[in-house]
Amino acid sequence: MSKDKVEAEPKKKGKFKKLLMIGVAAVALIGAGAGAGIYFGALSAHEAKPEDHYPKLVERSTEEEAPAAEGEDKEAPPKVGTVSVPNDKFKVDPRKYEITYYPITDAFTTNLADGSGFLQVGISLSTFYDGKVINNIKRQAVPIRSVVLMVLAEQDPSLLATSQGKQRLQRQLTAAINDVLRDKEGFGGIDNVYFTSLVIQ
Repeated sequence: MSKDKVEAEPKKKGKFKKLLMIGVAAVALIGAGAGAGIYFGALSAHEAKPEDHYPKLVERSTEEEAPAAEGEDKEAPPKVGTVSVPNDKFKVDPRKYEITYYPITDAFTTNLADGSGFLQVGISLSTFYDGKVINNIKRQAVPIRSVVLMVLAEQDPSLLATSQGKQRLQRQLTAAINDVLRDKEGFGGIDNVYFTSLVIQ
């Protein structure tokens, strides 16, 4: 009888070890599956969305910017935005965000719609967004020049003689430039177009 007891104990220990190993393996598989699910779930939740690549709004700082030293003709470093937006038609509060002005260096000259003369305009663009918008403007300079010239060529000189006509032209140019940027870069971001010169002859 003592011999039977001795033989039964190793068999029980062997079965217990097998069950223990199967249990540990099952727990490890379940843990690995849960870990993989969490990992891939976090990846899919953090997938790049188009708005992650959009320019961001630049919050207005409370500090005054130091004026540039005389004689320095260096371009200021591009501003870095921190506030994401869902699209470029987002309503911006001008009191909360910094504005950047970007002058277009060459003037635009075109014949007027009625053929009575020509129009020469210098413009500067404004944006509340970061340096990505300025880079987009530089990259799309050719189509922007083209669309500005087309809009200018359609103008009636009698309307341009009034401030309402000039404001209307500002709105048309802003919309046309934003359309080019949306088409080519996926994001507009131009708040307004300002005239730096305007000559009608």
